[in-house]
Amino acid sequence: MPMVVIKGLCSGCGACVRACPNQAITLWVKESEVDQERCRDCEECIFVCPNGAITGASRKH
Repeated sequence: MPMVVIKGLCSGCGACVRACPNQAITLWVKESEVDQERCRDCEECIFVCPNGAITGASRKH
């Protein structure tokens, strides 16, 4: 399952951008976007997001 940023929860802090080992996340005007081609579902972004704004892989909705 692809990683998805829940736009209403993303504060644009950039923690996910810094944590992504594949540089698959871009920060646009206070919201992150995941490049599905580069994402390898490591879930590092999920673990570091202080707002719980990223979902995907094994995480339950």
